[in-house]
Amino acid sequence: MPEDLRNRVDRQPTVAGLSEADLLARIFPRLRMEAGHTTSTLLGPGDDAAIVAAPDGKTVISIDTQVQDQDFRLLWPNGYRTTGFDVGWKAAAQNLSDINAMGAHATSMVVSLTLPVDTPVSWVENLADGLTAGIRTLGADRCSVAGGDLGRGTEISVTVAVLGTLDGGRPVLRSGARPGDVLALAGTAGHAAAGLALLEADVPVDTLTPAERVFVDLQCRPRPPLSAGPAARAAGATAMLDVSDGLLRDGQRMAAASNVAVVIDPDRLAHLSELLAPAAARLGADSTQWLLGGGEDHGLLATFPGDVQLPPGFTAIGSIHALGTDEGPGVLTAGRAADTGGWDHFAH
Repeated sequence: MPEDLRNRVDRQPTVAGLSEADLLARIFPRLRMEAGHTTSTLLGPGDDAAIVAAPDGKTVISIDTQVQDQDFRLLWPNGYRTTGFDVGWKAAAQNLSDINAMGAHATSMVVSLTLPVDTPVSWVENLADGLTAGIRTLGADRCSVAGGDLGRGTEISVTVAVLGTLDGGRPVLRSGARPGDVLALAGTAGHAAAGLALLEADVPVDTLTPAERVFVDLQCRPRPPLSAGPAARAAGATAMLDVSDGLLRDGQRMAAASNVAVVIDPDRLAHLSELLAPAAARLGADSTQWLLGGGEDHGLLATFPGDVQLPPGFTAIGSIHALGTDEGPGVLTAGRAADTGGWDHFAH
């Protein structure tokens, strides 16, 4: 790092110079939604607990965590610096996606943030901005941050829990896929994996092509198709889940829950593979591995009865088959059982 830049970084105020109340006073205004934004939060940040409405008597809930040097790096090998905005956006996106995968609408969010004392205050403010921008931009127009917690630690850790509502309907589970159903995908596949590979590669960030930069952006700031979940439920989806760990691994989860064979047609993914091919060639990588095994795009894998018109945003990529006499549930591609691969927090 150049000496002048190092000096500027060193002069930035850090959280060590603020009390918890002072830091919260900088964060709370950045979490407010604009006028007209509908929310189920009846009592927001400031008290010991928040109060949120549950109009239909049911609450959908999910929680996820990002940990520094496990889920993100502050400085990547290619020179990209992860901003607080990136981490805030991704914390919102990955949790909103889980609510989306149930066919529900997110209604409120709580955040637990652990920080080293040398964390710049501006980085924390940017994280709050990223949370708010993620909620707004991704279209979670009924969600807001209801509160959270601050703590001190040796590394940055961000945990977000999101609540949602089914508006009186039934959730779409992983276990409902039936033989004869169409398998469909909403959102991207393999793009975030390509972005991760570029971040980890010895390819300077300022030399990335526009297409490669899109992949990096989708790794750092995913764009789950939040309108697709409720639309799939309304259209009669029989099963659905968030693709966070790769098409094959998450397809295996659907197969096991539904006791069926999930059959993916590679030809129906060819257009996605073509988009990944130039970046794969540059890195000497396999674009098919990104496409089938790469996670964190946070698209939706869903099944629909064969006579149902797929809702906007979904593309058919395969089908659901009954199990043979000696077969167990699994994923097949190109007529063969697939190695599910994908991301595993404890295996990687």
